[in-house]
Amino acid sequence: MTESGKYNHKSRYGKVAVLPTSPESVIINYAKLFDLFNYKDVVSQNDNIILKINLSWTKFFPACSTPPWGLDGVIKKLKTDGYVNIVPTENQTVVTNVHRGFELNRWAKLLNDEGIDFIALPNVPWISYQPKTELLALADLFDPILIPELFLHSHVIHLPTMKTHGHTTTTGAMKNAFGGLIPKYRHHSHRVIHEVLVDLLAIQQEIHPSTFAVMDGAVCGTGAGPRTMDPYIGNILLSSFDQVAIDALSAKIMGFDPLSIPYIKLAHDRGLGMGDVDQIEILGMDASEAKAMNFGFKSKRSPIIRWDQRIRNTTYRYRPIKPLNKLLFHTPLFRIFIATSEVYHDYLWYPTIGKRKINKFLETPWGKLFETYDLGEKRDYPKIKNWDPY
Repeated sequence: MTESGKYNHKSRYGKVAVLPTSPESVIINYAKLFDLFNYKDVVSQNDNIILKINLSWTKFFPACSTPPWGLDGVIKKLKTDGYVNIVPTENQTVVTNVHRGFELNRWAKLLNDEGIDFIALPNVPWISYQPKTELLALADLFDPILIPELFLHSHVIHLPTMKTHGHTTTTGAMKNAFGGLIPKYRHHSHRVIHEVLVDLLAIQQEIHPSTFAVMDGAVCGTGAGPRTMDPYIGNILLSSFDQVAIDALSAKIMGFDPLSIPYIKLAHDRGLGMGDVDQIEILGMDASEAKAMNFGFKSKRSPIIRWDQRIRNTTYRYRPIKPLNKLLFHTPLFRIFIATSEVYHDYLWYPTIGKRKINKFLETPWGKLFETYDLGEKRDYPKIKNWDPY
């Protein structure tokens, strides 16, 4: 803590905990991820803790979204340590149904059994926020910049998974904030996504007393992420107060050069965290062993992401057709893109290729652990506020 009582973000930069795990030990290992950082020295029992869950698809697919054992492990640890102000949250996108996603990914019953209410971010008050730092892109995209009011002065714990991403090569703790700090129209950020992620990290360091990430690499994803991937059993977990360091080390483990990934390099250069793996201190296991891991992942783009990037960039870059960009992405014509994504992902890929991959995964020990978490009964949820996505 600093003298003012606020957590000093830079006091634990460059440290990442890495633990091998298994279906039998994963809940215990999640608790160790907190203990390795003496989390109780940073967050008092009366503080508000936002659990920023990762929902990349309404449907379940391995490594796509926060696994139920991850949410389970984090909540069990926090409750064991006496924390009561735990607020699980997630946002809506143009292609996800947040409440249905909570059921299909086996989170809803888990939270209900723990007596914890989920809060859908579209339904909470959002306030205008003026960042103190100079931004790279966000201010040019959105005026005003809006953030959920409940995020102010609350600690946040990110629950990303280790996977590749067609827009950002890899995705992790920094990308997880993308789903929390921008409303439904955040797809406009895709053109400058790396700069936006760095801006969001700077904002987080202004509004949160601390930011902590626990990343699930027990089941990872390689290929055309964040949805149409190949599941990969990684059997590791990571945690850190440094969002740049955990993303850099996970990128290295996946098989990438972290400083060649723009969002990691930009954040490192701006002093927002440690992106140089050689300078990262490893907790929990032998450092040379952790840094020698290489899953050999390849990042690919699905047809949807490929054409999204091509159309956005082309219509924005060339002045004679720039009005077309506004017509396609800022009017109801954008619904054509939404419908195309839904048809491809939910009605073509998922019932065919996706189902085969899921069935294969369910035969593994991790798949069997997933099935121990019940769907629960269907419930009536509050209607989601219909944010204008244009």
